[in-house]
Amino acid sequence: MNKSFDFYFDFISPYSFIAHKKIKKIESEYNFKIKYKPILLGGLHNLHNIKAPAFIPSKAKFMIRDCKMVAEKNKIDFKFNSYFPIKSLNLMRGVLVAEEDGVKDYYIDEIFNSIWKNGLNMNDESVIDKVLKNFNINPKTFLLRAQSQNIKDALRQKTEEAFRKGIFGAPTFIAKNKIFWGQDRLQYAISEAIK
Repeated sequence: MNKSFDFYFDFISPYSFIAHKKIKKIESEYNFKIKYKPILLGGLHNLHNIKAPAFIPSKAKFMIRDCKMVAEKNKIDFKFNSYFPIKSLNLMRGVLVAEEDGVKDYYIDEIFNSIWKNGLNMNDESVIDKVLKNFNINPKTFLLRAQSQNIKDALRQKTEEAFRKGIFGAPTFIAKNKIFWGQDRLQYAISEAIK
């Protein structure tokens, strides 16, 4: 079966992490590869003039409890990051650099794990350096490339493209031009993709 769908994500989103872990479990079962689409969630919220749940105290409190519950139900090793919110701009640009280097899947998995499994302070450049070194990436060169204009422009364009498609949050899945928002809609996206 050669079918797929798109997964729009940002490392800042704990629900994107949960979706990522669910995806890793189901990709082999359904024998297809889900296409990871990096976006900057803060930029997307700005385009829609949306205030993120993390900045609404009652929603933020609920989100922490909800993420822990969903992760536990799905047997996902999860820790709500005490340094939240994580500044994801350079980490998301890094996805595009990692893609150029052929290590995109590995990079995504390691960064997600660093934030939402290991609870590392990925706002701290020295911590990011250590994480990148752990998988044989030269942090200085890598982060310099992430600051290049073409990478900056590419992430901005991907975020604007998501906005034009009507995407307003992460995680979002698009299967056959239909939008499915939220980690709990993953199965719906799969069903649409395999019809």
